[in-house]
Amino acid sequence: MLLLLTAITLTARKIQSPNGKLTLSVPRGESQTTGAEGMRLCYNGQTVLEIPVLGYAGETRNTDFRFSAGRRIRTDYHMPAGKRLHCTNRANEYEVALSPELTLRVRLYNDGLAFRYELQGLQNRPLPEEQTAYRIADGTRRWMMKWSDGYEGFYPLATVATDGRWGFPALLEPADGTFVLLTEANIERRQSAASLHSRGEFFRVVPDKNDLTVSGPWHSPWRLAIVGSLADVVESTLVTDVSEPGRTDDTWIKPGVASWVYWAYNHGSNDYDIIRKYTDMAATLHLPYVLIDAEWDEMKNGKTIEDAVRYANEKGVRPIIWYNSTTGWIGGAPGPKYRLNKPEDREREFAWCERIGVAGVKIDFFAGDKETDMGYCIDLLESATRHHLLVNFHGATIPRGWQRTYPNLLSTEGVYGAEWYNNVPTFTDRAAVHNATLPFTRNVVGPMDYTPCAFSDSQHPHSTTHAHELALTVLYESGLQHLADRPESILAQPRAVQDFFSQLPAAWDETRLVCGYPGEMAVIARRSGKTWYVAGINGGNPADCRAGKDDRIAAGGDVRYGNEQPRDFDLSRLERIVGKHRRADCFLDADEDRAWQLLTNVPLPRTVHCRARGGFVIVLK
Repeated sequence: MLLLLTAITLTARKIQSPNGKLTLSVPRGESQTTGAEGMRLCYNGQTVLEIPVLGYAGETRNTDFRFSAGRRIRTDYHMPAGKRLHCTNRANEYEVALSPELTLRVRLYNDGLAFRYELQGLQNRPLPEEQTAYRIADGTRRWMMKWSDGYEGFYPLATVATDGRWGFPALLEPADGTFVLLTEANIERRQSAASLHSRGEFFRVVPDKNDLTVSGPWHSPWRLAIVGSLADVVESTLVTDVSEPGRTDDTWIKPGVASWVYWAYNHGSNDYDIIRKYTDMAATLHLPYVLIDAEWDEMKNGKTIEDAVRYANEKGVRPIIWYNSTTGWIGGAPGPKYRLNKPEDREREFAWCERIGVAGVKIDFFAGDKETDMGYCIDLLESATRHHLLVNFHGATIPRGWQRTYPNLLSTEGVYGAEWYNNVPTFTDRAAVHNATLPFTRNVVGPMDYTPCAFSDSQHPHSTTHAHELALTVLYESGLQHLADRPESILAQPRAVQDFFSQLPAAWDETRLVCGYPGEMAVIARRSGKTWYVAGINGGNPADCRAGKDDRIAAGGDVRYGNEQPRDFDLSRLERIVGKHRRADCFLDADEDRAWQLLTNVPLPRTVHCRARGGFVIVLK
């Protein structure tokens, strides 16, 4: 990792990003809402975000709000997984003394704004109440999720928000073709994660419960606004750019695809014979991992978890095993439980995992975003790192940069994903639009364990095509990509589809948005080595966007909905990304609902036809 700092001799009420496209200014005069000055963010001269309220309650404000002389920052680092393995970004950094005890640190990157608060001289006192607020004007298109501790919800399109609590990230379109994605990053010890609390047009950043009393210095996480075109948002690495770099060797961390039992059976992994089936499928397809899910501490067939782990390793497949965090859902929840909460128990358990040949752990059912929850997650990551275990957090908060600080964190749920075909019928009708929204919202901020690709049905049927399902394995970035479907279904697919899984990467050298709009369609190109994978999906029908009254955002005005009709995707821009004269293998929708059209070694197509709720994958070697 390279961090370059040089001085910028500028003191002003207006600052800009290195490329000059983003400017941040302090309006002259006082805020109409609080009497305290805020900030205004502009992109190419147009206001895209107002931050009318800054600081902490009870702090005496400096009336001369000016940015200090700044410095230039350049980050250059490598990730073992993610949308880009080699990440670079440049920023101009400034400070504002809001009070004698409180400093606002501001960075303008080429793709967004980052700011955080730094408190000095605390003497055994609780943290003051943060006052940061964004103004999102009525009429602004936005895609926002009602907050839940597991971040499992839809991001319906709306132009007016009801009062309530909303989870990060939040995507806004303040002007046609210009987007802002709000989130936060670099959660450290002594910090809680935050959410947005709205009243009218004002959205306050409210950190979750933090009962610590603090002495000495303390700083908040970074508040982020990723800004630009949709491509700028999708391709941004700002969440990891501002996060602490990893401090240990990461050469042992191997991203990959895994087989996964839960989706087909709505149950864990207490049946040794079923575990063998999924292990055998992984071996047949040359997948590196098999996930042994919940209930392995109650193994049937006279076997134990060590038998299952041994069988997988003998087949050349690395096993990942599930744990209950024992902080969220406990009573009535599956086990194993109470094995990770105490430091001595956690070390003993992870040492045992390492000794018997377990490659990683999936830890589930966390309690929320409180400071104690964040500290526990960090404890788990640090212990897992010591024992060379990959980590997948489920029922947990969204990524906020830990994937850089602890690069063995290869995936996180924090998404309304394919497992919901087990639980309620809602997902059947709404999945296509939801699937076409996630590349622009949740997956922007970090790896997403949606558990994609189901050709058969679970407890509730799906209405997307085979090509749509296959496309999700490329469209969604996750360092551990868990395939949802059962072995009988995947191994019944054409040989070309099986070979696709055998060669599918889970880490990417480059990610590019080809075209798309949230909820309507998405086409993303990802490169691994010299091979490009291009995936696209068609969003679905209008009913999918019109959420039910219990989980809708009150929408009015000019609201776009999805498209029930087939769609022709214009891929003319693709040649500029991947180069000319490339030969392609294409996985396309056929005329029948769940059938394939497979083309091999053909010229790169300029258009692709998709059914309603359809999709495609193009592999260019």
